[in-house]
Amino acid sequence: MDADRTRSASGWGYVGEGPSAGEVERAVGLLAARFPGADLSVEAPMAPPVLPAPRLTVPAALASFCTLEGDARRLHAVGRSSVDVLAARRGQVTAPDAVALPRSAAEVAAVLDWCADAGAACIPFGGGTSVVGGVNPPSGRPVVTLQTRAMGRVLEVDRVSRAARIQAGAVGPDLEAQLRPSGLSLRFYPQSFELSTLGGWIATRAAGHYATRLVHVDDLVESVTAVTPVGLWSSRRLPSSGAGPSPDRLLLGSEGTLGVITEAWVRLQDRPRFRAGATLRFADLAAAGAAVRGLVQGGAQPANCRVLDPLEAALNGVGDGTGAVLVLGFESASQPVEAEAEAALAACRAAGGTSAEGVVAGAPGGGSVGRPGEAEAWRRAFLRAPYLRDALLARGALAETFETVTTWDRLDELVAVVSATTTAALREVCGDGLVTCRLTHAYPDGAAPYFTVLAPARRGGEAAQWAQVKAAAAEAILSAGGSVTHHHAVGRDHRPWYDPSLPFALALAAAKRAVDPAGLLNPGVLID
Repeated sequence: MDADRTRSASGWGYVGEGPSAGEVERAVGLLAARFPGADLSVEAPMAPPVLPAPRLTVPAALASFCTLEGDARRLHAVGRSSVDVLAARRGQVTAPDAVALPRSAAEVAAVLDWCADAGAACIPFGGGTSVVGGVNPPSGRPVVTLQTRAMGRVLEVDRVSRAARIQAGAVGPDLEAQLRPSGLSLRFYPQSFELSTLGGWIATRAAGHYATRLVHVDDLVESVTAVTPVGLWSSRRLPSSGAGPSPDRLLLGSEGTLGVITEAWVRLQDRPRFRAGATLRFADLAAAGAAVRGLVQGGAQPANCRVLDPLEAALNGVGDGTGAVLVLGFESASQPVEAEAEAALAACRAAGGTSAEGVVAGAPGGGSVGRPGEAEAWRRAFLRAPYLRDALLARGALAETFETVTTWDRLDELVAVVSATTTAALREVCGDGLVTCRLTHAYPDGAAPYFTVLAPARRGGEAAQWAQVKAAAAEAILSAGGSVTHHHAVGRDHRPWYDPSLPFALALAAAKRAVDPAGLLNPGVLID
């Protein structure tokens, strides 16, 4: 679906897409007012770097799907964190020596054999949207980046069981387009939906846009097939099994360290036809979070249930900065959801929320979901945020995000401690800074806070600045009872705070030795 678009090698998404000049200037104006004296002039990107000669020679048998060409190597040199984007804009990247684009499991196996013979590392690479260093080539040895997107087909649809066998390189829009004739949908929409792949979602245990029920890709996986350096790994396709530990659990979240995921059976759903939503205001994030807790613990399962703190809401054009905003949405494939939305709205009003619009319903089968105006504004801002981040990075702003998850009893304290600690770190490192928070996912026992950081950057020193701020934030998260990540994965960036218990670390290392004895796959991620 993206044949007519060019993927950016130095930014998020596709060349020429993103916010308009007016939208960028509005955001820059807000930063200029908040950070007087900051240098927000445009930094022009440098010419693409001249790459060192590759340390590998492609075997003749692999020449039809492997390349040493410079543009392909640059495109696969980094993920898409702010540090990655700035390095790519400035030509300061370490590119892989070769890029492989296998079209089948047999060709994946051939690439792994080549890497073993050449002593090269192999990095599985789907959409390349990692923001935690998950696909960046390590130094010290030749590297082959294995791009999976040539394996992007829906191979089989089981309409009776509502499941499909799909190749791992399928990106979100292509996957859904191929499923559409069946009337089914995977219904999994991460922010990176237009770029990321099914295999990447599984490898990173990604979370989708939907805020409750079937939040993580874990909930959608029926079985997984992967190629390892010692052979094929494929689990049985079953709805559930009590036969020992699940082999799928080991591949879920393995981040390319145990095998290259080539296909998976995934659970599908009928496409939603009925939708309804509402937007409410609360005094603050804590009050809105308490209302959300009441909803999910009471059995409600809103498809969308996002809480934006006052500043986050104002920056996204969804409020005036005087209160938090809760965006609610319900959907169903079989029956109207207005009554469910009305009940949730009433419960939230009883918990202190106010809503001027009430419930807005979508027409059955309609393409537009009938979202309230503010909810639609938030949705547009959500999808365009990575593009806007890139524009702000080019204007001298430090713009990044990090996220976590914790139980409800710890939530308010965690948000307060992490916000205060990160703000103090920004002031120390950058001279000033803003920290906003939203709740992205809600469970009966807890929620996932997602923080956005904006600060004036020191040109050329952004990586060091962010490293200091990130370290302070991560330490605060762990001390307050959160996880180092809810859905961004571990990668290389989170390794200092990813410290599993000794028995699990030994088990993971043993699994690595069993399937990847030479340590070819994504070295430095999860384990050494």
